[in-house]
Amino acid sequence: MSVQRPVFLAAAAAALLAACQSYSPGGFQPGATAVQVRESMGVPTGTYPLPDGGVRYEYARGPWGKHTYMIDFDAQARLVRSEQVLTENNFAKIRPGQTRDQVLFAIGHPSDVKQVRYQNQTVWSYRYDAIFCIWFQVSLSPEGQVLEVGNGPDPACDRDNERP
Repeated sequence: MSVQRPVFLAAAAAALLAACQSYSPGGFQPGATAVQVRESMGVPTGTYPLPDGGVRYEYARGPWGKHTYMIDFDAQARLVRSEQVLTENNFAKIRPGQTRDQVLFAIGHPSDVKQVRYQNQTVWSYRYDAIFCIWFQVSLSPEGQVLEVGNGPDPACDRDNERP
């Protein structure tokens, strides 16, 4: 057996494992364990402590995905609830003055991060299911405070940027 074959088999096994991971937590009922969720969905893109001693797992399905799932577990690592958080209702709860950590806890990691040097800001952009091709944006100060929020055109849909 050549050296290349084991490397190929390992890569194929990793790809198969990734393909078997669940996209959403829809199949889990309350009471499922954190271990079961991780085995099915993979490593979370973020973890956040909950006030009751539990933990929140974030599964951001980006950068092109339009879903982020927050899955809450109690102190015994049992599933309490799950929610797809990239919605206009949740975006409406993000307000100027909140912290970077509060935004992450509420809606997770962004699809895109840009530095706006002339305004000394960082802009986080979130793709989501919307009628029009827009994304939700959060402007942050260097100290990590939300300065403003709003919607803007998603550049992925900008036909003027296509090359002939």
